[in-house]
Amino acid sequence: MFGFTSKNAKEIGAEAEKLAQEFLLKNGMSLVETNYQIKGGEIDLIMRDEPHLVFVEVRYRKNNRFGSGADSVDIRKQSRLIKAATNYMMNKSSTAHTPARFDVISITSSDTKPEIEWIKDAFQA
Repeated sequence: MFGFTSKNAKEIGAEAEKLAQEFLLKNGMSLVETNYQIKGGEIDLIMRDEPHLVFVEVRYRKNNRFGSGADSVDIRKQSRLIKAATNYMMNKSSTAHTPARFDVISITSSDTKPEIEWIKDAFQA
């Protein structure tokens, strides 16, 4: 499959996040932070899409046989992302009054190039 040459899930996840980051940068966003972690949650990418601070969840699937990566961002995962985003905004005073949104990037392998689906404002806090 194109691009995703690593053997283990962690390495493949890192490749997918890098691809998503490059895609979002090409689409006019700027990078704020990667892999922001708190106990019980992680945000893959934090981007700026003026005027929004965008919390991005990246999902990779080898194929869509069992649904897309976006389909796997269930209510439990959304809750963890919201908790981590709230923590981030509370601890970064410069973002306290910044509008925020949650985007999902779903990447699926293909023979020629990965298919990228960008869901802006995928869910609400």
